[in-house]
Amino acid sequence: MGSGRWSTDVYTAAESYRAATGQSAFAYSDAGARRVHPDLDPKGVFMRESRDSDEHPFSTPIAVLFDVTGSMNTVPRVLQSQLPQLLGLLTRKGYAIDPQILFGAIGDATCDRAPLQIGQFESDNRMDEDLARFVLEGGGGGQKRESYELAMYFMARHTVLDSAVNRQRKGYLFIIGDELPYARVKPAEVRAVIGDEITEAIPVETILAELKRRYEVYFILPTAAGWGGDREVLTRWRQLLGQNVLELDDLEAVCDTIALAVGLGEDAIDVDADPFPAQRALSGNRRL
Repeated sequence: MGSGRWSTDVYTAAESYRAATGQSAFAYSDAGARRVHPDLDPKGVFMRESRDSDEHPFSTPIAVLFDVTGSMNTVPRVLQSQLPQLLGLLTRKGYAIDPQILFGAIGDATCDRAPLQIGQFESDNRMDEDLARFVLEGGGGGQKRESYELAMYFMARHTVLDSAVNRQRKGYLFIIGDELPYARVKPAEVRAVIGDEITEAIPVETILAELKRRYEVYFILPTAAGWGGDREVLTRWRQLLGQNVLELDDLEAVCDTIALAVGLGEDAIDVDADPFPAQRALSGNRRL
């Protein structure tokens, strides 16, 4: 996947059409769907692919997975209005060469009907189509934990990145949420949601170490979410990811936050010469 090019005009036209016809950006979910759309179903998927091509010879894979449980409430809808513009921002600013973006949604495998939804790596406006297919179940188990570790498992074992294979360059993975991961990846949940057979539970630290071999991993905690600013959540994620945990006060800045992190990782931003405080803050992984 990853062919084509992003067009702001196409995105704006799609937004205008939805507004004129009264359609929701989350049309599939708002039409009453409560099960994973077939195009986003991780079960039985061999690989989601970020590939080099003649059109995009130096692909930069970027995955953005966001929590769609009740504690995040209206956050996904705000994100939807911002995230499709991410690819345009990356290309305009020159923060990444040939960016390819995958969107995913995370729920709770202990109780939700759509605990994991994973799109494709895209270089054009098809990423907006993936967002429109997400189910905003609004569930979750109410115990301050969601299945982030199950998403990590999928991304670690069911994605292939030409950037890593051909150039030894990691991709970027951003998890946007406000709760704790479960302590282990459970065999029964992997079987039910993804279709793999594993013989024993995998500690979250172990699957994260595996994931980090392919991706630079970030956790973004919106302070407007239900558990925004919670010290237990922050402490646990900082144990797992160190300084790659970012608190986000303004959801409107989610694209800038992700783009800046990518730009810094790609050495496309000169931190010392940069005049903007947001960029200096991100380089120190302080609160935005």
